[in-house]
Amino acid sequence: MLLPARDAAATLARAIASIRAQTFPDWELLVVDDGSADGSVELLGALARVEPRLRVLRRPPEGLVPALNAGLAAARGELIARMDADDEALPERLAAQLEWLDGPSGRECGLVSCLVEHVGDAAAQAGYARHVAWLNGLLTPEAMALRRFVDAPVAHPSVIFRRELVARHGGYRAGDFPEDHELWLRWMDAGVAFGKVPRVLLRWHDPPGRLSRSDTRYAPGAFFRLKAEWIARWLRARPTVAARPLLVWGAGRPTRLRAAALTDHGVRIAAYVDVDPAKVTPALGGSGLPVLAPAALPAPGEAFVLAYVSSPGARDLIAADLAGRGWREGNDFLLCA
Repeated sequence: MLLPARDAAATLARAIASIRAQTFPDWELLVVDDGSADGSVELLGALARVEPRLRVLRRPPEGLVPALNAGLAAARGELIARMDADDEALPERLAAQLEWLDGPSGRECGLVSCLVEHVGDAAAQAGYARHVAWLNGLLTPEAMALRRFVDAPVAHPSVIFRRELVARHGGYRAGDFPEDHELWLRWMDAGVAFGKVPRVLLRWHDPPGRLSRSDTRYAPGAFFRLKAEWIARWLRARPTVAARPLLVWGAGRPTRLRAAALTDHGVRIAAYVDVDPAKVTPALGGSGLPVLAPAALPAPGEAFVLAYVSSPGARDLIAADLAGRGWREGNDFLLCA
């Protein structure tokens, strides 16, 4: 199990205690200390003296991605389980995920996740709470693959993956993007199937100071730019899809700004689609592209739709509308954000 940490003395003991309480006993916990200066080193040393399965790798403060890759290089197992310093694994987490990987469904998968419990103020942190509810609803490899351009379909600290994936497809990459979502998109693009145990096995804490709230790599624009690159690759890998006119559902300015990142990767947008009659026009502003009403959509197979609307619930309505017209997700449209 790989757990990177920096200045996490307030929560490390709780996280490690949850691993020591696992019903599956044959584990190694590798904590990569990324230059902590808050007492974490002393805490880890004390815990390692009483827990022989705990190893500590001390490093200078170089950041999360170098810490993760150093941990991958030092880990001894053929399976890598992830954990974060402020989360808690339920006692049967490892046993349930390993049993799933060895079962008939898991043998074809390179990675398995689980359902997670959002631990935080669901009102004050409504965005994260919605994200948890959304990813907990993606239970099959097919659903996770289809919806990966909306958001990360698994919680990073909830996964176990086969070590061979790192050798085949590379480990974590540093850049102006969220390192976990980039890894999932890259591995899925290579054909790696993701699975999910349909049980809550991780308590995912959501403190106000978490890295995803403060680091620019996790800002909305970074997600949009990252996903645009992999959406473009997905389209290019499907010539029959790429040959159709591409329609973007959502003509509001935020949606158009997100979709515009596609053009940086050679994707040509033919038109927009919007339910607001006031936005329907033969030529939209400076883009000069038409905005169609949903009733004006061609028949299935004559165009491809990327639904870029991000309002809660709107994507589901769009998917239902398109499915009612005979359009098939993954063949005639994708949901994005």
